[in-house]
Amino acid sequence: MSITEHGNPQGAQQTSLGRLLRGRDFRRLLTVRMLSQLSDGVFQVSLAAYVIFSPERQASPTDIAAVLAVMLLPFSVVGPFAGVMLDRWRRRRVLQLGNLARFGLGLVTAALLLAGAPEWLFFAAALLVTALNRFILAGLSAALPRVVESGELVTANAISPTLGTVAAAAGGGLGFVVHQLLAPGRQADALLVTLAAVLYLCAALAAQRIPPDLLGPTQHPDRPSLRQALGAAGQGLLAGVRHLVHDCRPAVHALGAVTVARFCYGVLIVAVLMLSRYTFNQPEDSAGGLATLGQAVAFSAVGFFLAAVISPWCTRRLGLQGWMTACLGSAAVFVPALGLLFSEGPAMVAALLLGVVTQGTKICADTLVQESVEDEFRGRVFAIYDVLFNLSFVAAAGVTALVLPLNGRSVPVVVGVAAVYALGAVGYARAARRTPARPAERAGVAAGR
Repeated sequence: MSITEHGNPQGAQQTSLGRLLRGRDFRRLLTVRMLSQLSDGVFQVSLAAYVIFSPERQASPTDIAAVLAVMLLPFSVVGPFAGVMLDRWRRRRVLQLGNLARFGLGLVTAALLLAGAPEWLFFAAALLVTALNRFILAGLSAALPRVVESGELVTANAISPTLGTVAAAAGGGLGFVVHQLLAPGRQADALLVTLAAVLYLCAALAAQRIPPDLLGPTQHPDRPSLRQALGAAGQGLLAGVRHLVHDCRPAVHALGAVTVARFCYGVLIVAVLMLSRYTFNQPEDSAGGLATLGQAVAFSAVGFFLAAVISPWCTRRLGLQGWMTACLGSAAVFVPALGLLFSEGPAMVAALLLGVVTQGTKICADTLVQESVEDEFRGRVFAIYDVLFNLSFVAAAGVTALVLPLNGRSVPVVVGVAAVYALGAVGYARAARRTPARPAERAGVAAGR
């Protein structure tokens, strides 16, 4: 039964969702994603506790920008080349070995914390964990069309990345609870990193249950060896870009829109971090600041879940491109309406709504990219997708570091973010009108994908 079958759309949607969840291969891939991102949530809380909310440190927007640059920019350089491997290596093996590597690196990071090693060593280990994280997420997205029917892609994209994001938020909540039960310090941070490492091991074991060849990519007998492919990685990247530009205009526009949304989200994340540490709590109350940040993350997680629930319904009525435009445009309204109050309650409501529009935008972008890009290019394109995510987030932190005061209160920053959201909505709407969804895509939306 299609989720758009007339007469009972809600029941039909539940039937489609139930059919997805009854699929063994989809459930297994979803389990790997949720365990991986649950681990990420714990690991990220340990980093935040050490870098931003440590009682011995007074973090500034510049410090946050520097940390993000150290952890994300290197992967932005190697990410496109990793995409060549994603299109050649068994994606099941990438998920398995990548999480095993993160298990080992997590244990090393915990040991460095306990030993009081120089910060650059700690950041180097954390950088590798984060780099593998982006690699694994790109592999998960590229593999999703191999375990669901084409008519279920929107629903699968609403469920899989969203539940992964919710799992990351749950991991953050778990890390927060554990951290609150322990005395602040290196021992607590090291314990959190060790917990994340154990969860990475669980994700690797879950990946082992997936059949080796199920997730692709399709192997062609005339394909060059990996060594030759790595030598031609630059050409492969250019081929992926050419495929995007010449054959996948809806995907190009979607990547542009989601990059704008990611930039705005990055600016607001830094602002919430500073507000949580220095405005909503006393500067010396690092535990209170971390608790407030945890609440904001929880509200965003609820927003991510709501996006998963409403996005299939919204895409049926507005189309993928229409729903993405609505997400960007609505953020231009509620960000200043709530953010200019610089009060904790409205900030939490804004966090929830940002979860909805950010995840709604990503669901649409993921689906447009998956539908527009051929399987043999998909790994490279999703690696490019992740690079855009990283660069826009680092750029947002860098811009914010230049203009945001220590307490996080800045009217120009809030108004500027709203203006960027508005320009993004207008620009994407115009581009979507020039390049409407292909007939197959429109049929997929009508089928509730």
